[in-house]
Amino acid sequence: MPHLAPWQWLLGIFSAFMIGVAKTGAPGVGTMIAPLMVLTVGDARLAAAWTLPVLSTADVFAVLYWRRHAEARQLFSLIPWVLVGIAGGALALSLDELIIRRIIGVIIVGMLVVYLWRRFRPIGQVEGNPAFYGVCAGFATTLANASGPVMNLYLLTKKLPKEKFVATGAWFFFAVNLLKAPVYAWYDLYSWASILFDLLMVPAVLAGALAGRWLIRHTPQRVFEVAVIALTAISCLLLFR
Repeated sequence: MPHLAPWQWLLGIFSAFMIGVAKTGAPGVGTMIAPLMVLTVGDARLAAAWTLPVLSTADVFAVLYWRRHAEARQLFSLIPWVLVGIAGGALALSLDELIIRRIIGVIIVGMLVVYLWRRFRPIGQVEGNPAFYGVCAGFATTLANASGPVMNLYLLTKKLPKEKFVATGAWFFFAVNLLKAPVYAWYDLYSWASILFDLLMVPAVLAGALAGRWLIRHTPQRVFEVAVIALTAISCLLLFR
């Protein structure tokens, strides 16, 4: 059994629930997961590996539920660049934990600046650059499962309806999370304690996934977009603490 304080268990359960919500209805919520799981586990590097199986559980549910809405062609141009980012993230896992947190925070702040600049430009294209977003997404997801803000902002530049937004993101994270699993195994970040923790979090993930389905049906597009941006900004503050 993992040796966690009661408050850490509660924070872990809350994180697992919000992962479920993020995967099926409110992807912006997922921006809070990385810093919360660092607090739960107590180590940024270990937190990435502890979180991955929970994310993968939610990925399966999300992919099955949203399989008819995905815009796969929006992801093809990202694939090679994401692989480059994963390789870079794998190398960066050897850095000091505090440095890892700061790097992720800088990436997320950068994504916010880029999106807001494009969003409010009176003239010019709004398409996101696949190389820029792909490398950042691969790098951030490998370091701390923190590519949510990157992909949210990339998909927002595509101006997808909220259903296609969530579905396309679900397929992206499903594939990427499988690709980076061997990286954590290479660093020996998995343990029996982490596996048991992940198994205990499954009910919370499923409960969150059901809540997310309700949320996506009852949230207006405008509110949905603003919430994604606001929650991304909040997650930045937590990462820099």
